[in-house]
Amino acid sequence: MKSPLISYAFLFFAVFALSTSAIFVKLADAPASITAFYRMLFAAMILLPFLIGSKKNQQELKSLSKKQWGLGLLSGLFLATHYALWFESLHYTSVASSTVIVTLQPLFSMVGGYFLFKERFSFGAIIGCVVAIAGSIVIGWQDFQISGQALLGDILAFIAAGVITAYFFVGQHFRKTLSLVPYSIIGYASSALFLCIYAISLNEPFFNYSKQTWWSFVGIAFIATILGQTIFNWLLKWLSTTVISMSILGETIGTCILAYFILDEIISLQQGIGISIILIGLAIFLLKQRKIESKEVT
Repeated sequence: MKSPLISYAFLFFAVFALSTSAIFVKLADAPASITAFYRMLFAAMILLPFLIGSKKNQQELKSLSKKQWGLGLLSGLFLATHYALWFESLHYTSVASSTVIVTLQPLFSMVGGYFLFKERFSFGAIIGCVVAIAGSIVIGWQDFQISGQALLGDILAFIAAGVITAYFFVGQHFRKTLSLVPYSIIGYASSALFLCIYAISLNEPFFNYSKQTWWSFVGIAFIATILGQTIFNWLLKWLSTTVISMSILGETIGTCILAYFILDEIISLQQGIGISIILIGLAIFLLKQRKIESKEVT
């Protein structure tokens, strides 16, 4: 994509769409494995007509090598593991603290980007990353101290952050040679399959849920996944995993705002300060990192 401004506009739109994830999980009265399963299944079903109606997409899918299929299945496994862990964490801890921890992906992506893709970061970009992460911690600090029981949820969310970073790294490599729809369907469909097997192993029910829960499944599939996750998949062709992971820190802001209006969770002064710090950190990182990428291109 020639215009970085357009890329970042889509990026921030996707971040806000992704911010609805934790809200829909809270509204869905279903086990974590089932919510994650229907999220991936419905998302794959929404994209399926775009695959069936395009000979180009079908041809790409047929021409995939065994290695590419392996990478696609691996990305699905990472995605399934991420959602299973994160959704489970929301049953143990608050929306704020779980979202704060799961969006600490830059801690993993900066290290992985440096060693796997030889990415270079300016001192200013690193400072911006640290500032944004500090803002997330400020938001969730009070929630971290609620009870010892929340510790398990915090640990699950932290592991989920590392796993989703691995998913984006696979995508950063795989997405260069594959169009958006085939890439996304492979990841979502295989993820749904893994989650189905996981739910069956736990003997979780797949049906008999309330209308609110079913609408939550649809909402998390269309808004959070198609308008959020899928746009990230699209942007992986032009933006690095680290840039996308850094921007996902903004999910904390969107989730806090939505939780205020939908779940009646109050935005405290402390959370307001944290939101401001995150915005400052993101601005510093994106501006500094953009300068580095511009120099590498020229």
